[in-house]
Amino acid sequence: MNEPLHIAVTRRIKPGCEAEFQQALKEFFQTSFAHRGVQGASMLVPPPGSSSHEYGILRTFASARERDDFYASPMFKSWEEKVQPLSEGEPVRRQLNGLEAWFRSPQNPPPRWKMALLTWVAVWPVSMAVPAAFYPLMGQWMPNVLFAGAVAGGIVLVLTWAAMPILVTLAKGWLSPQIKNPAKII
Repeated sequence: MNEPLHIAVTRRIKPGCEAEFQQALKEFFQTSFAHRGVQGASMLVPPPGSSSHEYGILRTFASARERDDFYASPMFKSWEEKVQPLSEGEPVRRQLNGLEAWFRSPQNPPPRWKMALLTWVAVWPVSMAVPAAFYPLMGQWMPNVLFAGAVAGGIVLVLTWAAMPILVTLAKGWLSPQIKNPAKII
C-alpha cells in the first residue's frame, strides 16, 4: 500500500526579501498542484516579532516516485532559480516519518487539542496491553529497568505502525474537515 509522503523543507530568506518570497511561494503553490502526485502544500512563516528568517514548506506527495518526479521537473527547477536570489544557502529537505507525520494534513492542520485527544485514545489502551503481553514472556526474569525499556519500545512500535495510522484514518473527517480549495491554504 502506497501511503502519502510528507516532506519538510526549511529555507533561510535574506532580510528584506520575505514579502517577495512569500508571494512567489503562494504563486508556486497554485501552479504546483497541477503536477501529478502533489497532494498538499503549506507554508510556515516565522512568528510575528521573531528575528528568524527561516521559512518552512510542508509538501505531501502520493508516492516516492511522484516526489522524485516533482523535484526533477522543469517547473520545480524554474522555481528554484526564481527564489535563489532571495535565499541564503541551500534549502534543507527531509521526509517526515512516524510520530511527526501522524497528523500531517496538507489541507487543514487539526487543532492541537484534537491531536492530543486522539493520541491519548491510542496511548491509554496500548500502554495497558503491551506490559500485559510482555510480562508473561519476560517480566518475571528481566530486571525492571530493562523490562520498562522493552515495554516503551513495544508501545512506540504499536503506536507508530498500528494504532495511530488506524485512528488517524478513522478520525480523518473529525480531525480536519475538508475545505473546498486546499491550494489557498498558506
